Amino acid sequence: MDSPTPLYSRHSTAIYWLGITDETAFRCNTYLIVDGDQALLVDPGNRSFFDQVMTRVSQIIQPENVTGLIRCHQDPDVAASMIDWLELNPEMPVYSSPRTHVLLPHYGISDYNVYDIVANPELALPSGYHLKFIEAPFLHFPGAFVTYHSESGYLFSGNIWAALDTDWSLTVSTFETHKEKMDLFHLDYMASNLAARDFIQSLSGIEIQAILPQHGSIIGTPHVDSAMDYLKQLRCGTDLIYPEIP
Repeated sequence: MDSPTPLYSRHSTAIYWLGITDETAFRCNTYLIVDGDQALLVDPGNRSFFDQVMTRVSQIIQPENVTGLIRCHQDPDVAASMIDWLELNPEMPVYSSPRTHVLLPHYGISDYNVYDIVANPELALPSGYHLKFIEAPFLHFPGAFVTYHSESGYLFSGNIWAALDTDWSLTVSTFETHKEKMDLFHLDYMASNLAARDFIQSLSGIEIQAILPQHGSIIGTPHVDSAMDYLKQLRCGTDLIYPEIP
């Protein structure tokens, strides 16, 4: 808990879990992707945890050398600390969807380097590999998206496959038990089975080695297929609130 946890390392590429050590069911995961001279923070969190995340980053690189912020949507537990990171490096791009970019200025900064993941769904990395940005409408925000790292096969999934858990561990050990923790989040926050199934279809042809959500535990290779089946079968949101129409 006092230092970054390396998740992947090969040649010039490394991926780290950075926290956050907030002892609540809504514990947030922040990740750092380092590739050559590029260092991208994935969902670095709210302002109250900025110092903690920055300290973890400083154990890997100088914080001012962070070169980009990936924001899967605009909620404060994901996005609010962008103000602090942009103070360190005002030129870094903020990678997000147009619907998210409309709302991010409400945190108090409107003049920043906008990267539109819908217009530019792939980002080349110095290693020759790439990040692929995949839209995930209404899971749970209209402009939500996930980020796929082609070298590692890691899918940074934002709120998709998130879990609420006070008895937290970094990785999932038993998926059947973990499903109950995902239900606590998905049943209320995800829009519908239609949205979930359409998103799974958009992942067709992508080889996923691990799923790295913003809340809860990382879902490793042995459980990826089960995670896909979970989302395909999930009934949530409007499926539960409104009765089916014959």
